Amino acid sequence: MNPSTLTLTKNSHSCVRLDKDGQSLVIDPGGFSGEGDAVGADALLVTHEHPDHFDEARLRAAMEANPAAEIWTLRSVAEQLAPAFPGRVHTVGHGDTFRAAGFDVQVHGELHAVIHPDIPRITNVGFLVDGALFHPGDALTVPAQPVDTLLLPVMAPWSKISEVIDYVREVGPRRAIDIHDALLTDLARPIYDSQIGALGGSDHGRMAPGERTGL
Repeated sequence: MNPSTLTLTKNSHSCVRLDKDGQSLVIDPGGFSGEGDAVGADALLVTHEHPDHFDEARLRAAMEANPAAEIWTLRSVAEQLAPAFPGRVHTVGHGDTFRAAGFDVQVHGELHAVIHPDIPRITNVGFLVDGALFHPGDALTVPAQPVDTLLLPVMAPWSKISEVIDYVREVGPRRAIDIHDALLTDLARPIYDSQIGALGGSDHGRMAPGERTGL
């Protein structure tokens, strides 16, 4: 594979890995992802503090395996990791831009989706990588610019399928690839596939953990 090609590896749930020019970036290595999914990363991004997106042990393992690796995340996560890795953990928020391991990243979004009115909302940020791929974390954030590939939170305690379909329509990506899918059973997947594919207005697909595709 051409080393200049941006490639996506789908890991379990909301964890993905991007590779380009010999460097790698991992987003949301949480408790539902594989124990080694973050190891080998040059840059790590975390959208929010919920354990299915943020696992401290996985991040520590990645940082210890690669002394040059760095993390970009919101304050609640950064405060837990910065003391152990001084100068290598960066706090970001909506509107920030930065370069991480050769990837250009823009930060979009401020709050987690509403789970229930009685549950306080926490901070959540999404990451637009190289102006092409958007990982929204646990929110239906619409970036203020076109998105080629949307990583789509397909099933969560805070969403229903009509909202997922409308989110794809509003973002209008060339293609949407499922994430946040650990709670979705194989029995139900064809329903989501057919309805999102038929009604979302974008090419829609899903990838098995470990599967790669070019972007």
